Amino acid sequence: MSKSTDGGKTFRRAGTPHGDNHGLWINPDTPEIMIQSNDGGANVTLNGGRSWSTIYNQPTAEIYQVAVDNQFPYRVYGAQQDNTTVITPGLPPMDGGFDNPIQLWMQGPGCETGPIMPSPLNPKIVYGVCKGEFYRMNMETGQTASYWVHPQNRYGHNPKDILYRFQRVSPMEISPHNPRVLYHASHVVHRSMDEGVTWTVISPDLTANEPAKQVISGEPITRDITGEEVYSTIYALRESTLEPGVIWSGANDGPVFVTRDNGKTWKNVTPKDLPPGGRVQNIEPSPHRKGSAYIAVYRYLLNDWQPYIYVTNDYGATWKRLTDGNNGIPADFPTRVVREDPDREGLLYAGTEFGMYISFDNGAHWQSFQLNLPVTPVTDIRVHRKDLVLSTMGRAFWIMDNVTPLHQLNAGVQKSEAHLYEPRPAYRMKYRPMPARPDSPEFPAPGAQIDFYLASRPQSELKFEILDAKGVVIQTISSSAGRGGGNQPEAAAPIDPDAGFRMMPAQRLAVDTGMNRFNWNMRLPGAWNRSTQRPDSNGPLVAPGRYTVRISADGWSKTQPLVIKADPRLVKDGVTQADLEEQFAVNIRLRETSSKASKIVARIDEALKTPSGRDNDKSLREIRARLVTASGPYPQPMLIDQLNGISRMINDADRKVGRSAIAYLDALEKQIAEIQVAVNLKIGSNQ
Repeated sequence: MSKSTDGGKTFRRAGTPHGDNHGLWINPDTPEIMIQSNDGGANVTLNGGRSWSTIYNQPTAEIYQVAVDNQFPYRVYGAQQDNTTVITPGLPPMDGGFDNPIQLWMQGPGCETGPIMPSPLNPKIVYGVCKGEFYRMNMETGQTASYWVHPQNRYGHNPKDILYRFQRVSPMEISPHNPRVLYHASHVVHRSMDEGVTWTVISPDLTANEPAKQVISGEPITRDITGEEVYSTIYALRESTLEPGVIWSGANDGPVFVTRDNGKTWKNVTPKDLPPGGRVQNIEPSPHRKGSAYIAVYRYLLNDWQPYIYVTNDYGATWKRLTDGNNGIPADFPTRVVREDPDREGLLYAGTEFGMYISFDNGAHWQSFQLNLPVTPVTDIRVHRKDLVLSTMGRAFWIMDNVTPLHQLNAGVQKSEAHLYEPRPAYRMKYRPMPARPDSPEFPAPGAQIDFYLASRPQSELKFEILDAKGVVIQTISSSAGRGGGNQPEAAAPIDPDAGFRMMPAQRLAVDTGMNRFNWNMRLPGAWNRSTQRPDSNGPLVAPGRYTVRISADGWSKTQPLVIKADPRLVKDGVTQADLEEQFAVNIRLRETSSKASKIVARIDEALKTPSGRDNDKSLREIRARLVTASGPYPQPMLIDQLNGISRMINDADRKVGRSAIAYLDALEKQIAEIQVAVNLKIGSNQ
C-alpha cells in the first residue's frame, strides 16, 4: 500500500502486516484512523499507517480445501490463500497448555493453493502441490522433495503453449485402494506408483479446450504471467472407494469424464442439461453405491448464481439435478462442494457460497445446517470418525464434533416423547479445553458426548445415570441443579488456557425442548468434603470398558450402551487395560481414605463444641493437627495433603501406577485407621 500527503504528487510505501491488500476505510472525521483488509485479515491503524494492529487475533484464513489423517487425534490439512499450506490438530495433542495457540499450527509442503494430503500409511509423509508442482515432505527429517510432473517454467506462456495445463488449484488424489498410488491432474490425468518420482499420463485431454479460450489471462489490461490462470484444465479428480480403477474427473471448463478400466478408456458423461463452461468444483463418488457419484458445479464466475448439484447412479449415463432452487438451497446460492456421509446412505452435506446445507433424502430436500457457522463460502467438507470437518474461504477450519445423532435420526425419533441416541465410543483423553476466542482455536472438553431428544421439558427432574458392566449405578447427575439456559457441557464458563490448576467444576445437566447434548467427564463422585458436607466433583476417571447410560423423567426411562476406550497412543506406550484398572482401583482407595480422614476432622470439630469434647481439647487438637495442614507460609503438609500428593502423582497421566505411590498409600491408610481408633476412644464411635 502507498500513501500520498500532497494530493497524489508523490507517494511513499505504507507497509501493512500482510500482502494482497484489497480494501481501505478512512475515518472521515479522523483520517489518521483507518481499517485495511488483505489476504491475511483486517488491520487497524490509529496513526495514519505508521503502525497497525495484528492479524493474528482473528480466524479469517481463506482455506481452499481440507484433508485429514489417521493420527489420534487427527490433524487437519489445508492450503491458505496468500500464505502456506497449514496443518493443525483437531484436538490438542498434549495435556499441557501453550504459550501461544499459534504453536499448534505447522507448515506443510506446497503453497497457498494446495492441495495438501497426508499419506494414509505414514502421517509423517505429506504430499503437497503448489500451482501444479508436486512435493513430498518427510515431517521427521523436515526435507521436501520436488517431483514435478514436468519442470516447464510456465510463466508468461499462452495456455496453448504449455505442455501440461496445470491450474492454480490443481487436484491431487491418493488411491483409496493402494495408498502408494497418486494421481495429479493438469488437462490430463497423471499417475505415479512411486510417490511422484515418475509420472505416467493415463488419459487424453479431459477438458473442453475450446481454441478461443486459450489466451493469456487478464490481457490486454493486466496481463497475468504466472502460468497458473488456465481455463481448460481439470479441477476435480476422485477414485471410487468401492471399485478400484473407477476414476471421475471434472474440468474447470465443464466436462465430466469417467474411466472404469483404470484409465485405459474414458467416457464423457457430462450432464446433458448442465450449461457449458462452468467449473466442476467437486466430485464425490458414493461410499455406498457402485456407479454412483455426485458433482457440484460452480458457475457464478459466468454470472450464473444457481446451485448445481447432480447425482448419477449409472456411471454417468444419466444424471439428476438435486438443486432446482425450490427444494431448500436458494436459487442464488452457488454450490462449491457436496459429500455423502460414509455412515448413512443418502445423508448429504452441501457447501455453498453462503454456508452449509444438509439433506436426509439424497438431495430431494435440503435444509440449512448453518447453526453457529459464520456466513462464509464453504470450500470443502470431510466426514472423518463421525466428525464433520470444513474448510472455508474467510473463516478458516470448522469442525462439528460427533454427528452420530444425524446417523440415527428418523421420523420415529421425532414422534417420540424422548429419545436417547446411542453414543459413539468415547476416548479417555487428557488435554485442556480451550474457549472460543478470536485468537485461538476452540477445543471442547474431553468426555463422553451423550445426545438425547425431548419433545417437551420434563415436569420432574431429568436424571442422568451411568451403570457399570454389573448394572450398578456409579454416577448420577440431575437437572434439578441446572435447569434452563440450554444444555452446556462441563466447563461452560470460559477457561483461561494460561491459568493454573483449578478444582474440577461440578457437572450440570441442563435440558431444553428438542436436541440436547451432555458431555459427561467420565468421572465418579470425589472424596467427601467437610465444607460442603458432600462428595467433591473431581472424582476418579472410570476405566475403559462397557457402561450403560440411562436418562429418566416423568415415569419414562431410556438406556443405551456406552463404550469408553483408552487413548490409542497409550497402547503404543505400553500401557495396558490392567494398568488403567489398577489406577482406577488405587484412586478409589484414595477417595475412600480421603473421605474417612475428612469425616474424622468433621467429627473432631463437632466434638470440640461439646462439653465432653472440650474435656479432650488438647488431645483432639493434636490429632486434628496430624490430619489438617496448618495455615501460614510454607506449612508442613499433613496427612490429608499427603493423600492429595499421591493423587497428583498417579493422575498426571493414564499409566501404570508407581509402586512407591501404592506403598505410601498403604502407610497412610494405616495411620488414618489408627487415628480413627484413637478418636473413637475419645469421643465414641459414629457407627
